Parts: sequence; C-alpha cells; structure tokens
Amino acid sequence: MSQACVTAHAPLAPSLRALLAQRYADLVAHLRMSAVPYYDDAGVAERVQRLLLASDFAYGVLRAQPQLLAPAGLHWLGSGGDPGARLLAGPGLPEARDAALMQLRQARAREALRLVFRDVNALDTLADTLAATSSLHAALLELALRHAERSLRARHGVLRDTQGRAQRMTVLALGKLGGGELNFSSDVDLILAYPEEGHSDGTRALEASEYCARLTREFIGLLSEVTADGQVARVDLRLRPYGSAGRLAWSFAAMEAYYQSEGRDWERYAWIKARPVAGDLDAGRQLLAQLRPFVYRRYLDYTAFAGLRAMKTLIDAEVARKDLAANLKLGPGGIREIEFSVQLEQLIRGGREPGLREPGLLPALLAAERRGFIASARARILRQAWTLLRHVENRVQMLADAQTHVLPDEPLARLRIACGLGYVDDAALDAALAAQRAAVSAAFAPILDGAASASVPGQDALLALWRDMQVGNATAAAISACALDAESGAALQALAGSRAVRGMSESARAGLERLLPRVLHAARHSAAPQLALPRLLRLLHNIARRPAYLALLEESPAALHRLAVLCAERAFLAARVLAQPLLLDDVLDPRIEQLPLKAAAIAAEIAHLLDALDERGPEAELERINEARASLAFRLGLAFADDRADAPATARRLAALAEAVLNAVLRLAEGELVARHGRLPGNGLGFCVIGYGSLGGHELGFASDLDVAFVYDAARATLGSDGPRPLEGSQWYQRLAQRVVHWLGAVTRAGQLYAVDTRLRPDGSKSLLVQSMDAYADYQQQRAWTWEHQALVRARVVCGDAQLGAAFAQVRQRVLARPRAAAQVAAEVGAMRERWRDERDRSDAQRFDLKQGAGGLLDLEFLLQGLVLAHAARAPLITESTASAALITVLESLHVLRAAQAAALRGAHAALLQRALTCTLDDRPRLLAREQALQQHADAVLRVAAECGFVFAEGAGSQ
Repeated sequence: MSQACVTAHAPLAPSLRALLAQRYADLVAHLRMSAVPYYDDAGVAERVQRLLLASDFAYGVLRAQPQLLAPAGLHWLGSGGDPGARLLAGPGLPEARDAALMQLRQARAREALRLVFRDVNALDTLADTLAATSSLHAALLELALRHAERSLRARHGVLRDTQGRAQRMTVLALGKLGGGELNFSSDVDLILAYPEEGHSDGTRALEASEYCARLTREFIGLLSEVTADGQVARVDLRLRPYGSAGRLAWSFAAMEAYYQSEGRDWERYAWIKARPVAGDLDAGRQLLAQLRPFVYRRYLDYTAFAGLRAMKTLIDAEVARKDLAANLKLGPGGIREIEFSVQLEQLIRGGREPGLREPGLLPALLAAERRGFIASARARILRQAWTLLRHVENRVQMLADAQTHVLPDEPLARLRIACGLGYVDDAALDAALAAQRAAVSAAFAPILDGAASASVPGQDALLALWRDMQVGNATAAAISACALDAESGAALQALAGSRAVRGMSESARAGLERLLPRVLHAARHSAAPQLALPRLLRLLHNIARRPAYLALLEESPAALHRLAVLCAERAFLAARVLAQPLLLDDVLDPRIEQLPLKAAAIAAEIAHLLDALDERGPEAELERINEARASLAFRLGLAFADDRADAPATARRLAALAEAVLNAVLRLAEGELVARHGRLPGNGLGFCVIGYGSLGGHELGFASDLDVAFVYDAARATLGSDGPRPLEGSQWYQRLAQRVVHWLGAVTRAGQLYAVDTRLRPDGSKSLLVQSMDAYADYQQQRAWTWEHQALVRARVVCGDAQLGAAFAQVRQRVLARPRAAAQVAAEVGAMRERWRDERDRSDAQRFDLKQGAGGLLDLEFLLQGLVLAHAARAPLITESTASAALITVLESLHVLRAAQAAALRGAHAALLQRALTCTLDDRPRLLAREQALQQHADAVLRVAAECGFVFAEGAGSQ
C-alpha cells in the first residue's frame, strides 16, 4: 500500500473540524441519554473521530446500537478475527421470518461497522478488509440459506436425488465475492445449482427444479428485502444461464450442457472468479471441476483476445453514453482494465497452468508474474494501481453504505474521503488517482492493439486470388500478378482447397482472410521470401482447424514477424513449429528472455509442467514431457539464433534438458512397473542411466540422439518384487530399462522425445539391455577395448539411484586411472581415429566436415580422451570432468597442456561447436566451405595433437 493510503494525522480543514465536533458531541450526548458508559481516554476519541470522518454509515449504526461504544463494545470493534467464522459459530437465526430478517441485518451492520473501524484506524490492510467483507457475506448467505431450507423442509420435505440421497443446493459466488475481494457495499453475483434431478420427500413433494426455484426465491428475499434495518445485500442472479430469462436454479448436468453448447466469451471471464460460498461446498467444487474445460481450454487460447475486445467495446460505449469517465471501476485506467489484463492471461494459459486458476486478482497476478507471463514491472504497476483504486472505492462506499464507484461531487464529502486516506486535500487524491490510471491505461492499451492493422500492399489482389482459388477459378496470370512463385502458389492453392478451410465457420474464415495479407507481407520482408512464404502457408494449413493459433498470429504482429524470420532463416526451428503448432506460443512467449539457465531450473520447469496436469496417466504425462522438451529446446534455439547464448552454453543446456527428461521418463517407467509388479526390497531404486557421448559430455546438439547404458544393483538380482505379479530383480530391471527406451522413442501428438542408442553398453548389441554394476565393472576392467575406455571419459550418471551412481563413479575412476604407456595410448587412439575417418569423413577439397574432418570436433575429443587415458594415473583429478571445455581447463591446470595449447583448443572448440549448431538450425549438413578462419582452427587442433604425440592421419576424402 502506498504511504498516502495510510490514515494521517495532518491538521484538518475548518469545515471538517466543525463537522467532526458536531458529530462527536452529538454521539457523546446520545450515549449519556442511553446510559452507555463511554471513556474517551487512551486514544479512544481519536479513533472514534476517524470513524466519523470516514463514514456516515458508521455514525448511523452507532446511534442505533450505542452499546458498541461501551468498553466491551470498543474492545470488540478493535478486535480482529474472521467475522464469517464468528457468525457461523453462533446459534443461527430464529425460526420466525421477521426475527430472522432483523437478526441478519443487524449482524451485518454490526460486523460492517467493525470493518470500517479497523480500516480507518489502520488496524487492517486493504487485503484484510476485502477478505473479511467476503467472509462476512459468505456467512450471511449460509445463514439465510439454512433458514430458507428449514422453511421449505417444513412444507415440502427434504430434497433428494433419484437414488434417494439428500442433497443441498450450492451457492456459487462470482465477481468480487467469488474472488474473495468484496467491496464494502457491493451487490453479490450468485449462481445457484443443485447436483441432480430428483424430488422432495414431503407430503407435498416437489420436483427438484421447482423445489430449488422456491428455495432460491425465499433465500434471495431474506437477503435483499428492505426493512427498517436495511438489507443484507443486493443479489444479482443475471450471470446465470440465459440471464434474467433463465431458470433461477440449474442442475449440474443442465449447466454443463448449456456452457458446452451456448457458453459465450464473457461467461468464461465471469467464471474465472467462481467459488462456492454457501450450501454444499463440496458439490460446488465438483461443479467447478466439470465446467473447467469451458473456462480453461486444454491448449493455449488466444481467442480470449476477441472476447475481451468485445466486452471492452461494450464497456467503453456505456462509459461514453453515461459519462462514466470518472468511474473508478469502468472508466479509463480503472479497476476493470486491471482485471482484464490479468484475466486474459488466465484464459489463455489457465488450461495448462493450474496456478493461474485463482479467483482473486492479486493471487492471480502474482502467479502470472512468477511464471513470467506478466513482466514484473507491469505487474507492479497493476498491483499498485489496483490497491489505490480499490481502497478509494471502498472508502467511497463506506461513506454512506452505497454501491457507487465514483467520488462524490459534494466538496465536503470528497474532502472527507481524501483526508481519511491521508491526503492533504481532494486535489492531492485526484492527482494520485490520475497518475495511477494513466499508468494502467498505458499498460492495458497494447493488449487491444494487436488486431488493429492497416491494409498491406497488394491486399485486394491477394484476397481476390484467394477467393478464386476456393472456387477453382484462379489463373496463372492472377498468381503471377500477386508475385507468387510456383511453390508459393501451390501452397496457397493447397490451403484454399483444404478440407480444413472448407469446414471453417464464417467468423473463422473472415479471420483467415484478415491474416493472409499480413502473412504475405511478413514473408516478403524477410531475408528469404521464397523460403518463408511456402513454410508460412503450410503452417496455416496445419493450424486451420485451431482458431486459437490463428488468433495468436492475428493478434500479435510481433509473433508473425518473428515467425517469418524463422521460416526464412532457421529451417530447423520452422520445421519444429510446422510439426508442433503448440510452439507458436514460444515464438511470442513473454518469458523468452527468462530461459531456465541451470540444470536444476530446467528440471524444475519440467516438474512444474507435470504437476500442472489435470489428468494423470503414462500417456498424458509422456505427452506433457514431450511438449515441455520441445518448448524448452525451441526456446534454447531461439536464444542461440538471436545471439543471446553462445554455443557451449547452449549445448550444455540442451544436455541438461535431456537429463531432466530422462529423470522424468525414469520416474514414469518406475511408476508403471511398480503398479504392475511392485517394488524390489532395499533403499533407493538400485538402477542408473549412464550418459555417454555428447550427453555425458554436456555437449548435446538440437537434433542429437542419446547414447545411454543401464546398470543395476547386483545385490538385488535374485530378490523378488512385492506386487501382485512379482518379478525377479534382474527381470524387473530389464523391464524398467525397456520401458525407459520405449517411452523415449514413443511417438505422441507432440512428437518423439529422443532417438536412443544403447550400443555403447558392454558387448554392445549382443548383450542384455541392462547389466549389474558388478558385471559392468568386470567388463571395463578385464575386457574393454581402449576405444571403450575413451568413451568412458565422457560417461556420467545422468539419473537414477545416487548410491549406485557413486559406485559407478568409483569404477570409472579406477578404470581411467589405470597406468598406461603414453605411446601405446597415442597409437591406439590414432588408429581408431584413422579408421573412423575412413568410414565417416565427408570432407573434400572444397568442404570441411565439422565433426569428422581433420582437425574437427572428433579429433579434438579423441585428443582430450587420449590425454586423460595417458595421464590419469599420475593426476586422477583429470577424471572428474566429462565436458570438453572443462577437460581443457583441468589439463591446463595440471600442465598437461601449455597455456597456448589450451587457448588454441578452447577457441577451436567454441568455433566448431558454434558452426555445428548453426548448421542444425539451418537444417543443412555440417559440411562447410573451407574458409580461412575455419581452416585455422582445424590446423590448430592438429598441431596441438601432434605436439602431444597424437598424429591423426587424414582419410582419403580429406584435404
């Protein structure tokens, strides 16, 4: 809360001092006449005067219930606690209706007075006041419903479902009460529903629909009838299906059917704040779960923009018609624009982000900020403005207990509100409100600007061609006039004639026609229009049945521009989007600058997305893992393409991503196996996945497969699992490894996780998929070839049992640190490298193979592996690193490499890796022209290798 919103003790204007003196003296005289003891020491007078300054309503309640200013009453006024819980813990309402009406209203007045007292004396924050007001009204609703139920039971019996079980209505609050942030004097937006059809069991039985209609009328009357004591609340039922024309209460099944077939965009926004507040709360939560697919779509839903724009247009028209510019809620920069800003993110992403499904604005804003969907600076603007606007709105309503959202015109009243909030005068308050509202308007305006776009050059001709294509009348001359080459023309014709386009609704077809010229314009302004346009048109073909994605491109020119750049310059990333349109969100994602950079953060991101699943099951979890991997890899690709991350960092993060995916898949496979066969005895899983090659070396590419091996705890090989279909340990672990490989390679709607290569395990493809740690250690120590020890240099445990992982690390260290003759190592490593080059090097006189060419990445890796094998016996520290960059550093620190040699290798490694990743993003082979800089790096690798005793002879295809 801003400082200005805290009650101040600045001198009051003479007019306010006169008003307070008169009111206070009148109240003290009334207390004497009522024989109520009143002691105005210890700051009591100041607190009461602040109350009188802020609220005529409070003055009226104190005159009607003067005992509230007795010592006990004053103590109660200053006390905290939940007013709703206090009311519900009481004896309830009397049976007589008139007595119940009076008790409800007096209880509301009494508790409301306490809320004003605590607010104006800074005993509560704004959040406390709004929450307590919401709790109070929820309790009043519950008490009224109980009384109405008791009355109806006496005449018609208990309402039962078709199975004879008793059932209650549920009262769902929307709007501010649903959000737990009710204004002091607001109406309450309610929807009433009952779980099932049925009838009551009394002598004058009623069908459920009629029973609940009568119950609703009695319930509403208890709340909204105006008596000498006022009313409890104004009740608005117009948010129910069909509004005022609809039934008063609906069965759950009827509500679900309505929203599935006829629910409108504005109703989705309204249901964001839905919350059961009275009646059968569990049934209410069940109804919310049933309606969740209507409110929150499974995929990212950018059609929410159109709904917001339509609602904002209606509000703006009402503001203009009724001159409501000063309205704190509806006017420019008002509360509603803040709510729309947050609710838009909730509707777009809430289907995939359960944390956004918060009915309250501030919790929803915080969730959106934490996930990066609303930038912190923008969130701070919205939060500060909302706090001021809601505080002023609440004080405006506290003044006379009136539902209003406008500061009063009467100067003295405005001055009272301003001074009560700690401002020197109403001009200072007006200035503070104007500043905050201007900030909100500036933050909100871009949301509605996306779809408003001027026509682009050639638009009319393109649309004429498009319409001709749909009826088969397009001519080659018309295609040429639109400057379309053969491939682009064919792609546009395929789109026009597709079943997806033919089956579009009129509104969807109109949206596509608005989008097409912009697509053509974006492609023509890219670096390679001839590549970009056919790809963009194929993408439109793939998403034609997905209005949410079409809406994204229509609403966000920035996303369309970025997509055109990808299609023109980054074929690999463009292909990913074509295959998985869900990645379109990552093209625009406001979190694009907030990449998870560390392995723990990447793992946490995947864990969060799995936790967000509404439906559990191996297939659903696998699909979500796949979506998460694709999204993170795509964002890493964008960061690399935009020069926001260098090659070593990108390769390291891609390896961390694969590691996180393996962990998630291993947990998935383990859960599946445990469900069928139970667990094996012992602590931990007793199973590890070993990463080799680029995975083990923290140097994964965008399209790399995973080289892995599996080991298990030998002590559990003959033990049996404890499930209904027990397995022996060795068979249990074999099944576990098979499931991991299966899930990694399974094809889902989101694609495939990774291709897996398990041939680096002992004895390769001739052996079992998984081996005991004892057998693995024996093989490495007794039978492994030198090239297998080379592979072990880059091997590490990437997931699984920590204790078994430590055992693997010890085996690896012992094997690598075995004494070896340097000359023999150099000869064997050189021979293997020559053999690989003969088989795999694609270099020729003009082109250089970045991986296999002489002086390429493989030469650098073989050199480092050979140096580890040759020197680990005297310097075991070398074995602790698996990544090339880290190995270069440690070899330098141990003086195995001179500083100049290390610098040359470090530079060559970064440059070669940079080019290799770029080739992948360009979707071209890692064969580059032999330009000078590249050749210098390759020569440096060969020179350092020769200086260290490793002569890597060139194959026949090398220059």
